[in-house]
Amino acid sequence: MKYVILIMDGAAGLPLSGHGGRTSLELAKTPNLDAIASEATLGLVRTVPEGMEPSSACACMSLLGYDPVQYYQGRAAIEATSMGIPIGEGEVVFRCNLVAVLDGRMSDYSAGHIDSDAARELIGALNERLGNDEVRFYPGVSYRHICKLKGYEETLQANCTPPHDIPDRPIEDYLPKGPGSELLRDLMLASQDVLREHPANVVRRAAGETPATMLWLFWGSSRPREMPSFKQLYGLKSAMTSGVDLLNGMAQMVGIDVLDIPGVTDGLDNDYSAQAVGALKALDEHDLVVVHVEAPDEAAHSGSVTDKVEAIQRIDREMVCQFHSWNGDKLRVLVLPDHPTPLSTRTHSGEPVPFMLWGEGFKGNGARRFTEVDAGKTGLLVDPGYNIIKLLLRQD
Repeated sequence: MKYVILIMDGAAGLPLSGHGGRTSLELAKTPNLDAIASEATLGLVRTVPEGMEPSSACACMSLLGYDPVQYYQGRAAIEATSMGIPIGEGEVVFRCNLVAVLDGRMSDYSAGHIDSDAARELIGALNERLGNDEVRFYPGVSYRHICKLKGYEETLQANCTPPHDIPDRPIEDYLPKGPGSELLRDLMLASQDVLREHPANVVRRAAGETPATMLWLFWGSSRPREMPSFKQLYGLKSAMTSGVDLLNGMAQMVGIDVLDIPGVTDGLDNDYSAQAVGALKALDEHDLVVVHVEAPDEAAHSGSVTDKVEAIQRIDREMVCQFHSWNGDKLRVLVLPDHPTPLSTRTHSGEPVPFMLWGEGFKGNGARRFTEVDAGKTGLLVDPGYNIIKLLLRQD
């Protein structure tokens, strides 16, 4: 038996008032998912434990079969793991976004989804001007980077807000607050002078692109907790494909092989077909492969109904069809978002998400489409969410 977990990041959401009260999953034309739904088991799964932040870190930890209450220590440390950044005694790390602030408001949490080359230049400039033996910035992918602090463990007590939670809002209301916040605020505010007229931003403005005017620190964490390997827990050799450091870091933490598939990105330009082909090829040497697609979540954070629906449709058209028609060994597939990202709020929420299981051993339970409503009508709820892996593997 082989297994695929397809994570459609942020694909779930709320009814859209301007679209007949339908969600993005309902608006999307998904003939492949629809054809499978009648022969599959659908339900809802609570991926984010009550009281925990509705982040992809918590949610995807659940989807891999790990209890976030027991293992989650913060998102930045997971991304640092993917980037090969060591976290020593007395050191903490923060997620560091390059953002665009206009007239004191959060104009763009991603600085126009800045390209990695320009971002690397800007992070280098921040290191030269603001970095020292105690403060270090590490370039990541696009707008996502890491800041490491040594000797400032109190910063983990600060109340920080993700920039994608505050679109168009005054940033003064959301700068870090409380104990340990002073250094974080100082770095964020000082970054504006470093970035304002940097050559990379001058080029972006001239090209009509959004400049990165400020760095934004949040999701602080210390060293991640030790976690048992996926193979130790579930007896399977596994692999993952994703365009973001978070998922790749999580894979490394639990001994899941990270696939390098050309064309895999975090946006709508992702090569969906190549990602599916690479994932199925990995099943030649692995028992299970996790396929994570970031595009629906990025579109929802940007507030684009069109892009979110298009991302869902491309997953259906270019990926799901390949899994459904695979001619290899017996296959079981789990399809689900990690969390909802409603377009009305443009940020994550913690409500249960729809899931669909199909393949050997599964049968229909009344659903006709892969949507929030259809999944809810089946009456099946998996809570806590980390037990969903046991349904896929048929483990009691």
